[in-house]
Amino acid sequence: MTQAIPALVAAYLLGAIPFGYLLVRWRTGRDVRSMGSGNIGATNVLRTTGRLAGFITLLLDIGKGYLAVWLAGRLTEGSPAAMSAAALAVMAGHAFPIFLRFRGGKAVASFLGAFLCLAPLAVLAALAVFLLMVWRTRYISMGSIVASGAFPLALWLIVHPPWVVVGAGALAGAFIIWRHKENIERLRAGTENVFRLGGRRS
Repeated sequence: MTQAIPALVAAYLLGAIPFGYLLVRWRTGRDVRSMGSGNIGATNVLRTTGRLAGFITLLLDIGKGYLAVWLAGRLTEGSPAAMSAAALAVMAGHAFPIFLRFRGGKAVASFLGAFLCLAPLAVLAALAVFLLMVWRTRYISMGSIVASGAFPLALWLIVHPPWVVVGAGALAGAFIIWRHKENIERLRAGTENVFRLGGRRS
């Protein structure tokens, strides 16, 4: 457990790598935070820069979440507490990246990657909820909110992990819902962006 603190620092710094921002800056020279919803995540990159950039952003953000938790497991001999803390740290890094003056994304993809390492079956169940909600409503935000809320229950019912993992899942789900507070306001007002797979042409 002496490696827990370095593992958490590494998780935060991995999360803070703003792949969406970097890809958009490289491809267009623009700051993705000044485009579309202002988010650095895959959905806004898709809408503003194209399918390829959005897909790459999604994969990289999932990857950094997975890597952060995997690394914590390697450094702490598979400690559930350290791996759970790393999952939260990588999400915090994405949402509040030191490299972008703490103005980041909603951490959905990093959440997905982190818990894909910790509890893949629960993630698959939440992903099914996400896809169903997006298919029914055409809102990415609605899918993210409902799936995040359902995730702790799926975690507990399907995986039966240590309590610390369930607690981290509940905190992560609540964090994502909180990060979507502006989307919730737009959903209530009927002004939320409808999801279209095409985005801009790459």
